[in-house]
Amino acid sequence: MPNGNLIVYTSIAEQAAPLPGVRLTVSDESGAVLSRMTTDASGASQPLDLPAPDASYSLDENNRTVRPYSVYRLTAEADGWQSRILDGVQIFADQQTVARLEFLPAETTGNPTLADTRAKELNGEITTIPPHVLFSGGGGSGPTPEENLNARVLTEVVIPKKITVHLGKPSANVSNVTVGFQEYIANVASSEVYPTWPEEALRANILAQISLALNRIWTEWYPSRGYSFNITGSPGYDQAYVAGRTVFAVMERLTAELFNTYVRRSGDQEPYFTEYCDGKLVTCPGMKQWGTVDRASEGKNALQILRYYYGDRVQLVTTNNIASIPSSWPGITLKRGSTGTSVSILQRQLSRIAKDYPAFGKPEVTGTFDATTESCVKKFQRQFSLTADGLVGKSTWYKISYIYVSVKDLAELTSEGETATGTESSGTWPGVVLRRGSTGSEVEQVQFWLSELAQFNSALPNLTVDGNFGAATERAVKIFQQEQGLTADGIVGQATWDALYDAWLDMQSDLGGTAWPGVVLRRGDTGMEVRLVQFWLRLAAYNYTSLASINVDGSFGAATQNAVTGFQSLFGLTADGLVGRATWNKLNEVALAVANEIVDPNVAPGQFTTTVREGSRGTAVRAVQFYLRRLAAYYSDIPTVTVDGVFDSATTKAVKAWQTRAGLTVDGVVGLLTWNSLYTAAQSLATSGPVVRTVSLPAPAGTLRPGDKGLAVLRLDQLLQFLGQWLPEINFLNGTAPDNVFDSNLEITVRSAQRYFGLPETGIVTTADWTVFLQAAQALAEVNPAAAAPEPDGVWPASSLARGSSGPAVRQVQRWLNLIASVDQGYNFVPETGELDAATQQALESYQLTAGLPTLGVVDAATWESLRTAAQALCSECQRSKEG
Repeated sequence: MPNGNLIVYTSIAEQAAPLPGVRLTVSDESGAVLSRMTTDASGASQPLDLPAPDASYSLDENNRTVRPYSVYRLTAEADGWQSRILDGVQIFADQQTVARLEFLPAETTGNPTLADTRAKELNGEITTIPPHVLFSGGGGSGPTPEENLNARVLTEVVIPKKITVHLGKPSANVSNVTVGFQEYIANVASSEVYPTWPEEALRANILAQISLALNRIWTEWYPSRGYSFNITGSPGYDQAYVAGRTVFAVMERLTAELFNTYVRRSGDQEPYFTEYCDGKLVTCPGMKQWGTVDRASEGKNALQILRYYYGDRVQLVTTNNIASIPSSWPGITLKRGSTGTSVSILQRQLSRIAKDYPAFGKPEVTGTFDATTESCVKKFQRQFSLTADGLVGKSTWYKISYIYVSVKDLAELTSEGETATGTESSGTWPGVVLRRGSTGSEVEQVQFWLSELAQFNSALPNLTVDGNFGAATERAVKIFQQEQGLTADGIVGQATWDALYDAWLDMQSDLGGTAWPGVVLRRGDTGMEVRLVQFWLRLAAYNYTSLASINVDGSFGAATQNAVTGFQSLFGLTADGLVGRATWNKLNEVALAVANEIVDPNVAPGQFTTTVREGSRGTAVRAVQFYLRRLAAYYSDIPTVTVDGVFDSATTKAVKAWQTRAGLTVDGVVGLLTWNSLYTAAQSLATSGPVVRTVSLPAPAGTLRPGDKGLAVLRLDQLLQFLGQWLPEINFLNGTAPDNVFDSNLEITVRSAQRYFGLPETGIVTTADWTVFLQAAQALAEVNPAAAAPEPDGVWPASSLARGSSGPAVRQVQRWLNLIASVDQGYNFVPETGELDAATQQALESYQLTAGLPTLGVVDAATWESLRTAAQALCSECQRSKEG
């Protein structure tokens, strides 16, 4: 009998902090104990192999007799914490099941009795996972809405950080749960389809699940009907969601990759309501879940599967607009004299907007629409071309909400974070000691500060700002006090109050346009941010002889502290061994410079060393080309250059273009002034704009070797081709499309990459090799998510470009369209802005119609290749005309 496996992660409820030492017991359906384990320091168990039926049962749509998975019971216990029991844990052959358990402090002590166990069942501590709906029936989505009673709420599609799910039919007397959006989608995917299905089938189903949920949010389907949730967990109305269930590792991996991609129809703005059903026990006009397995087996990818069921008009759209869901218009016009929560929300948003627009004035958050609020509204309305009447109707409400999201950078990785209600007081100590049982505005202020700090400090729990000083608030205060070196008594006196306010101010002032996590990293810290710091320090140590190389283990110990201090001393920073914003930014800059070989040994980035001009070679030339290439991603008048260290005519042209833009002497020579201008501009862009992660590929399950085939090999080929566009030392065949076969050409490319990164030159790719390649690619990625390469060079960016996409790939399309328009008066010229706007979309649709392509206004692989071929033909014809 084959095996699947189970892995368990334990943490403290409402925190990312792990809970080690949890005792785990796994039993089969008869109650026989199969294994006992304990979670380690990171709250993780060892993977446990468990018997499961053959995978063929879960791939057979006609199987209605043999359950395609095994079922187990998981019991988790820890001293001082409430126990957790999961019944019905599903294990599939060759698949990993993931249990993420959160624990609350124990309320009582003593040995559990039968009554205690029954109480736990009633209180939800025993979670029963129901049979999988594909086996039991009743899965799929709710029917497509036939009515359109709701005006859309958002001015653009927002990927919510959290979503509130009603655990039953809309009118059922059951609870709501608010969970992270990625967590929600992984849960739905695990509840709706089998993890053993082909990956492209899983992708198609997950994309449909995302789009359906976003459609519910976009239309405010349930809030507009008076419900306090965004979606239900009932497949008869929406799609299946099981609170507290285990999920499958493949679903978590694919969800993390796809969560901000959704289905949209050409010409529409809203996410498409992607109705689906199993296609066997339940039928519907939308996508058939079992049918996606057949389509994937035919070789169709996820988009082709979606178009098979929903038509050629559907497209995939990726957005980086990730935020909390903005509050909806209250349904009445707010004006002077209005009171209530909606006024408080309005004032809070205007107060934050005033940081970026100080001329508007800053109203106090009182919940009363006073003269100051009215004045702010009028100034806002004038600024954004609204009727300046001081009345907050629907259009003004949504415009304020939109600008609020924008100025808080809620759509970026550098977000200040959306929080619960709260006021931004002067921070003056109120003179009242606050403790458990206290109530009032002072408690609300403490909770507000703690809730904001919790967004950047995983040790702090998320709090409800309700003005009631309960157990959760006391626990958060104690954690904060312990971190600050204060007496950890859970009581807020003047010292704790002042420390809270100072920490909050530090967080606000340090929230710049970088990926700094917003909290100072120091000795004793652990996590991914520490790993990134250690990785950057290792890169720096390759180039700077005074720096020591350290291990990348995610633990900020004495070696890391010493390495940080040495780095700070070398680069003129305060040598305190703490990684604040300034140190983080310099580490990032230095590591990127070393990775791209744009600095000589022991030379700091940005340091002018020599004048370079056409014919020059070396590191200084490579640095000039690197900065030019970064600037070209933002400025359409700067041509892109190859980063190869050879100052050729193309580099001269790009230098002259920059000198023209910067108001310098246009001579194509890079002396001190031009160098400083390039470096300063590139650094400004690096620290002012959002940090975009454009390269996100799951690691292969095992080592990849010559002769292997499959999706993992295709991703390896794509990853190395991406790196090769920046690093000429990585050899790959230009013009050869990535494929899924690990052949001799790919082996040559792998060896060159291993040689470049100082890895053992084996020609096979281990997980460690993959990690190095991926981290380098992430550091090099400098464009928006819709354009998957810094400069396409005629290679399709492997993701459809749609309305709202931006970057060099879009600019390349616009150049091709303009080249075609220059010889055919039937086409219109478009601005080469790098933004796929309405004019570009219209020109695309016109070209697609003439070329016999589906008229989508979207650049898919077929459209990209057609445009490239047509442009190349025109260029060849132009060249022959010149020669004649």
